[in-house]
Amino acid sequence: MTSVPTDMALHTTCIAGDFVHQLFACHVGVRLESVLPPLALDVPTMLACRQLARALADAYLHPIELNLDMIQYNEALNKRSTGRLTKHEEALLQKFPHGHIILWYLPDAISLWIQAEMEEATVGMGHLLKTSMTGGEETQWRTFPGYFHHSNRGPLIPGCINMAPCWFQQGREPYGFPPTSVFAPEVSATLKGECGPTVITSMQRSALLASAALRVMHPELYWASVNTQIKLAEWAMDNGLHDIYTRLQLWASVFNCAAVICNRQCPLHRDPRSAPEGCNITPGAIVACSGHIVRHGVTFTGDRVVWTWFMRDSLHNFVGTPRPQYAKYKDVDSHVSVSASMDR
Repeated sequence: MTSVPTDMALHTTCIAGDFVHQLFACHVGVRLESVLPPLALDVPTMLACRQLARALADAYLHPIELNLDMIQYNEALNKRSTGRLTKHEEALLQKFPHGHIILWYLPDAISLWIQAEMEEATVGMGHLLKTSMTGGEETQWRTFPGYFHHSNRGPLIPGCINMAPCWFQQGREPYGFPPTSVFAPEVSATLKGECGPTVITSMQRSALLASAALRVMHPELYWASVNTQIKLAEWAMDNGLHDIYTRLQLWASVFNCAAVICNRQCPLHRDPRSAPEGCNITPGAIVACSGHIVRHGVTFTGDRVVWTWFMRDSLHNFVGTPRPQYAKYKDVDSHVSVSASMDR
């Protein structure tokens, strides 16, 4: 059993994660008895969890198999592969035609009310989004102005910001385990200062739902991430790092990083600094995949807000969390452990 301190927002997230997992087990026929909503969840969160569980069950009961050996495919990738070379990608698909890979696609997983809450929070981050675009070259596409367009509605400001209560700054991220870097994690620039806690708080419900989805999609990664967040908080407390500890207390996600993206086209790419066994989640319709392996991108017109929750392998390595195995399509475990202990 993993004991989550009650003064961490992650405590409520774990309660919600177990609730969604139990509901999911009922929908797919593994668990027959009814599930009572936890008293720790308010009504909007409880209803959102029920909607998410139904979407997860529907996806689970209607799998689509692809002829691709994911493990061999990943091993053939360059460690820094960005997925931007089309000919190279086509050759890889031809080379490993066997096996299967699973991507979760959950349309209508999040209600319009929750999406409106996310949009309102994004508007509140306008001061951060406004300064996020750079005048660099197209190779730096994440913040290249040519990929952004202005909103038809005034309050939405185009931009892309990354945030984390605790991560390695650019150029200081170690690779491998155990880590050999002399640098330590810091609060991301977007969450420093007085506005940081406010931004984190505005994202808590979405963070909870994305984490609850991972509780079903990849339980091993979920628990590894819970342990990582707890260990990071303990490390911050032991070293007197008040800013990091305060933000980790408010951070409701098992994912240790997030990106808020407004009105940006996104070319096909990979995220080489994520773990290949992991999942990244993009709410709205929820899409979950290993960003390290699966090339992903977005093309659209009009207004679009994307919140992407992801993980940095370096943070798991920093606190000694073992890397989990790949997620597999298998029978659902009807046993749900109590994850949020009421004592510290």
